[in-house]
Amino acid sequence: MMKFIFAFATFAILCSCNEKIDLIGDFKETVVVYGLLDHSDSMHYVKITRAFIGPGNALEIAQIEDSSYFDVVDASIEEIQGGTVLRTWILKDTLIENKDTNGVFYAPFQKVYYFKTLPTTISSSGAFGTVQTSPNQMMSSLNPDNQYRLKAVINSGEFEVTGITNLVNGMTTTATSQNFTFKFASNPGEYKATSVTISNTGSAHVVNAELGIRIAEYIATEPSVKTIGWRIGESDVLPNTSKTFSANGVTFYNLVNSNVTDDALIDERNFLGFEVTVTGGSEDLNNYITVNQPSSSLAQNKPTYTNLEVTNDYRVIGIFSSIQTIKTYRPFYISPQQAFIRAIDKKSTQELCEGPITGLLQFCSKHPADNVLGNEESFACN
Repeated sequence: MMKFIFAFATFAILCSCNEKIDLIGDFKETVVVYGLLDHSDSMHYVKITRAFIGPGNALEIAQIEDSSYFDVVDASIEEIQGGTVLRTWILKDTLIENKDTNGVFYAPFQKVYYFKTLPTTISSSGAFGTVQTSPNQMMSSLNPDNQYRLKAVINSGEFEVTGITNLVNGMTTTATSQNFTFKFASNPGEYKATSVTISNTGSAHVVNAELGIRIAEYIATEPSVKTIGWRIGESDVLPNTSKTFSANGVTFYNLVNSNVTDDALIDERNFLGFEVTVTGGSEDLNNYITVNQPSSSLAQNKPTYTNLEVTNDYRVIGIFSSIQTIKTYRPFYISPQQAFIRAIDKKSTQELCEGPITGLLQFCSKHPADNVLGNEESFACN
């Protein structure tokens, strides 16, 4: 009711005025920047757009491709160590086709700026963030010990945007262990949870964990593979601490059930493994996320947050910061010789194939330990 009263009062005030109101007014050019460097990745993207305003229908203007882009953007990333610039990458522009076509703005293509390096790797001792070197110095990995500065010169020097960030580093997780097994069921219809622990948050101030449930569906002998996304959790953290998320068994089976169809053409389904992704974000990124969360109060005047600077009295919003991503794939099994290793244990496998939630979806197990000749499990494929 309060919303209707407010809307009616606003309408009455506007209707009682005879003077024309200029809703556009004096517009200050605004740059919108979003870039997150990740030393564990090989492609690094920065999105640089402009806030637009003009006469006419704003929804129609938003559908014009050029309405969100500057005429000229010269962007670069500098690698800095102790105040000295070691390397400079000149960013190239490209169009990527991943923008939601159901949104207000022009889609599905969007312009971004990028550069390439080798990703960091896992050392023989298990440490993440090990730099890979290349004969081409510009292709060597980003170095977690250095700082990185964005420079974007807009419209041939009309103004310049800058931002600087350290790289998130030092995260570790127990989920990358070869012997890590998810246990979702203790007995038929009885469910349990498995902990996914970030054993060291490194320099991250916010972390999240996700699983991709990978399954194969067979029509006759032709398989198709699909991945079901499962966001386990996200949380603010202190650097160099630990954080544990819980992967709940009943959630696992319900997710599978709701993301596959009861298709009579499908002869068989198999669980293939988990894609495990743990991500940590910087303090700047955490502040940016916090400030931009939806307001829960009637007061809608929210503060703004950015770690970017701009010259010539222009305006900039957005973030230039960093994340660290740890990705690992946990296959259902590695080889018949290592049948003792499995991504989900035997009871959880049986629940997937025969349990009340997913038991009618044609799942069976191809795990070697479930298909021992002459001693096959009831849920084995053979």
